[in-house]
Amino acid sequence: MRAVRVVAIAAVATALGVRVVKSRHQRFLHPKGRTFDGELEIWGGDSGAELLDRPGRHPVTVRISKGMGTKGDRLDIRGIAIRVHGDAPIDLLVSTCGKGRFTRHLPVPRRDYDTVYGSIMAYRTGGDRKVYLGATMKHGVVALYVDGRAVGRVTLGTEVDDPPAYNPMRHTAPDLHPTGAVHGVRGLAYPLSQKWRGVKV
Repeated sequence: MRAVRVVAIAAVATALGVRVVKSRHQRFLHPKGRTFDGELEIWGGDSGAELLDRPGRHPVTVRISKGMGTKGDRLDIRGIAIRVHGDAPIDLLVSTCGKGRFTRHLPVPRRDYDTVYGSIMAYRTGGDRKVYLGATMKHGVVALYVDGRAVGRVTLGTEVDDPPAYNPMRHTAPDLHPTGAVHGVRGLAYPLSQKWRGVKV
């Protein structure tokens, strides 16, 4: 498992380095994508996080994107970023990953968005519990999972032109926040990219 984490960290760090060199007016990571408004419907669960456990509906802004910005259907690490709106917004991020017990912790390039996603590293919830977020996307509907159990879905709506400045380390909840080095790299990459592009957060 430790080796898997090292590979995942190296992959994210390499992608970040390439984007820093090439980018000035676009995002370091996931530079090409589309943004939609939508609705998150939670059916309920026992993760220890109120957002994922309490049944309800929440307005969201969702961005689907390619990690390296490849053209067409070329292989790329694809991602889904979900901004859950509220008094304190929460950002949930998942990337294309493997389907096996260990490969679900590794970013895996895919040719389209209708595939399997995961948080790669764990989120910490109330009671000091660690959980892994997962998702599948098909025909504009994103099914959400916590440790393999379905807890809700996101339905995409109208495409919008102004995506929010996502930051998975800043926009968290006390009982739902990311852990691990991969999230730490993201925590550095997102504000650095936003500052580089002159984006206000």
